Amino acid sequence: MKSKVLAKMRKDAREIFSAGVKSVEAEAAVIRYCKIEDNSFTVDETAYDLRQFENIYVIGAGKASASMARALEAILGEKITGGLINVKYGHLTKLERVKIAEAGHPVPDEEGHKGAQAIFDLASRAKDTDLVICLISGGGSALLPLPVPGVSLRDKQETTRLLLACGATIHEINTVRKHISAVKGGGLARAAYPATLVSLMLSDVVGDDLDVIASGPTVPDSTTFEDCMNIFDKYGIDKKIPQSVHMYIQKGIKGKVTETPKPGDPIFAATQSVIVGSNKECVLAAEKKALELGYFTLILSTMVEGETREVARVHAAIAKEIVKSGHPLTPPACVLSGGETTVTIRGEGLGGRNQEFVLGAAIDISGLERVVVFSGGTDGTDGPTDAAGAIADGMTVQRAKALGLNPVHSLSNNDSYHFFEKLGDLIKTGPTNTNVMDLRILLVAQELT
Repeated sequence: MKSKVLAKMRKDAREIFSAGVKSVEAEAAVIRYCKIEDNSFTVDETAYDLRQFENIYVIGAGKASASMARALEAILGEKITGGLINVKYGHLTKLERVKIAEAGHPVPDEEGHKGAQAIFDLASRAKDTDLVICLISGGGSALLPLPVPGVSLRDKQETTRLLLACGATIHEINTVRKHISAVKGGGLARAAYPATLVSLMLSDVVGDDLDVIASGPTVPDSTTFEDCMNIFDKYGIDKKIPQSVHMYIQKGIKGKVTETPKPGDPIFAATQSVIVGSNKECVLAAEKKALELGYFTLILSTMVEGETREVARVHAAIAKEIVKSGHPLTPPACVLSGGETTVTIRGEGLGGRNQEFVLGAAIDISGLERVVVFSGGTDGTDGPTDAAGAIADGMTVQRAKALGLNPVHSLSNNDSYHFFEKLGDLIKTGPTNTNVMDLRILLVAQELT
């Protein structure tokens, strides 16, 4: 009886996750916000008379940008002159008028550099009689690697690796990226000026800050060179940062190189930026599905950040409280949260923040027979792995030990992938054509009899 209850809860968790992801599928998201009637192209509530434009170019980057472009081609068709987008390897779809370049993520590579240069050149050719539509989704920052003069792609790669490994938040990582890039932090808008520029964004950052999504290539930047140096000092990596990057940041602080464009800059006079999908929409859709399945629901937050294993302990503590006292929800309970945590890499294993979250939580809920925990990246990719995340329950640790696995050792070695792989509890969805951070699901059943 107990195994049947857990099996149903595991199935429910997968359905809840799928419902959340489906609600922010990229193609549908663009179609919700864009429409055309005769020669009037409306984005959100702003209408553009297409007869005023000589050319319409589509550019952009991100894991979901190919699906976004497909939606745009369905709407605008032959009105699109051409374009180019950078996507992560394998995140493809068939397009007729917009070219696709595949590139590396989360660490940028040479293919990304070539594509970013071509995108920058296309934007730079746009005139005041042209319309440029920029499609941005999660992963866009790594997929638009165009370093400033004097900084090599290798140095930018090493800087990205250091920031990822030290546990820096996505806001902090993108602050640095913006200041060593020719396209980020408003650089692409500067290149496209004086063309009319419309940006459609799938948000993969906590708080949906426009200047953080893909490091804000088409919007004003609120961060500074001095902020970059403060981040290096905060995480103790000042001496590890490549010399070329360190020198460029220092020049920026001294005013010897140009800052990123700020709010009020004339280059943003003819721009519009619209978020077409976010983590909040995903979590709300997941909640709706949970209610349909008969759970009482609670959304903790869509802005959860912090060290993954610490966030996992908090979620596990909530599960324990529900089991013991029925607070803050009476079972059957579904607790949801979104956002994006970080992992400080200390070991040599393989995993991602979602798998590590589930492993950390599994250790803390061990022995709770009616609890299931699930965490997945909405893009279908968790860190450098082919899994979206993982699932566990109160019996997971017991099952693992029976197989000779040591969950505590796996966690300390950042080796959650191989742990869950041996248990058959990895969640593999493949590319989902969206990216709005993570969705965490905690289920607690009624008392088993």
